[in-house]
Amino acid sequence: MGDFNQMVVLDQVRRAPGGSSRVELAGATGLSLQAISNIVGRLIALGLVVEGERRAEGRGKPRTMLHLNPRGAYALGVHVDPVVVTSVLVDLSGDAVAKTVVDTPTGPEAVVAAVAAATRGLLERAGVDREAVLGLGVAAPGPVDFASGAVVHPPLLAGWERVPIRSMVAEATGFDVVLEKDVSAAMVAELWRGERMLRGTSVFFYTGFGVAAAVAVDGELVRGSSRNAGEIGHLIVDADGPPCACGSRGCIGASAAAQTLVDEAVARGVLAPGTPAASPRELDAALTAVAEAASDGDAVAGEILTVSARRVARGITTVADLLDAQVVVFGGPAWSRLAPHYLPVVRAELAAHATLRELHAVEVLGSALGDHVGALGAASLVLDGLFTPRPSDLVVRRAAPAGRG
Repeated sequence: MGDFNQMVVLDQVRRAPGGSSRVELAGATGLSLQAISNIVGRLIALGLVVEGERRAEGRGKPRTMLHLNPRGAYALGVHVDPVVVTSVLVDLSGDAVAKTVVDTPTGPEAVVAAVAAATRGLLERAGVDREAVLGLGVAAPGPVDFASGAVVHPPLLAGWERVPIRSMVAEATGFDVVLEKDVSAAMVAELWRGERMLRGTSVFFYTGFGVAAAVAVDGELVRGSSRNAGEIGHLIVDADGPPCACGSRGCIGASAAAQTLVDEAVARGVLAPGTPAASPRELDAALTAVAEAASDGDAVAGEILTVSARRVARGITTVADLLDAQVVVFGGPAWSRLAPHYLPVVRAELAAHATLRELHAVEVLGSALGDHVGALGAASLVLDGLFTPRPSDLVVRRAAPAGRG
């Protein structure tokens, strides 16, 4: 309980834009002033909180304001993507202190070596001691076998069948490593940095070489029985849509896939025949060309993206209704290119067709954290695991009774 209360107080301090006094913390948490004083003393001693200005509010002596010390602790985050491997060093507020992006090497061993080199370089460049780093988070495409710390069969990463990435990175870097799906990591980044998804039900829709969703209820990630919740790629959104590898047509994953959009752009003359798209990097560049053509006024390119957006919007509307979601946030490596074409369509679809629209609107937003939200989320996993107070952490689960017989 003491550790939980300490997390509650730290969370209150870090989420107060102008700082918070001891009196305000007591009022917000329900803890006594003596308990607050003791906890604040420990947080100051740990270097996580600092005292700031004295502020007079009404009658009585001025109160000393408390602020988060962003440089009190750090975390490393890595996002393994088919095109690039992004490594970041973040401070306690979740802000990136340093970032490195390299082309994704071929093979797991080469990727792990690149991660080890990148993390060493980040610490040297930022002048941060290893002892100040709380851990390293890895975000990877799902699904993930969390028991073994292995990625199972990530799309467009050849030779990555059941790779024990967690232990490999831990051995190569010497840090404690936490592994998570990239979409779930992205959701954790949003929860750590912002306020908009801490109440009610929220959905993060990830757009990259695959699509997936993450769900949070009252600021806590919903993980599922194997911690792989959110694999919505085969939700059918258009029975006459593009063919999917699963054998169906119009799956949401195929409808938003870079390969689908690029193939259609070539077939309809937006891109030249023979446009390179065999490797993940080539495919990514071709997708950029389609999005740029649409932004430059190419009507056919615009139609291709609009049709894709309508299909995605149908799927998001179904998910939002199923979960009674209040907020849907889009993000991921492809999002900045798709946003101008997707956001208006998704917002209009939810406003017109969401079953619960008469009870509450569904806010549709783009991630404020940029294309590297996966890496920021990976680092945020470390901070979130250590410092986010959750009532569920206080529940003592009783052992199940032995079976009869």
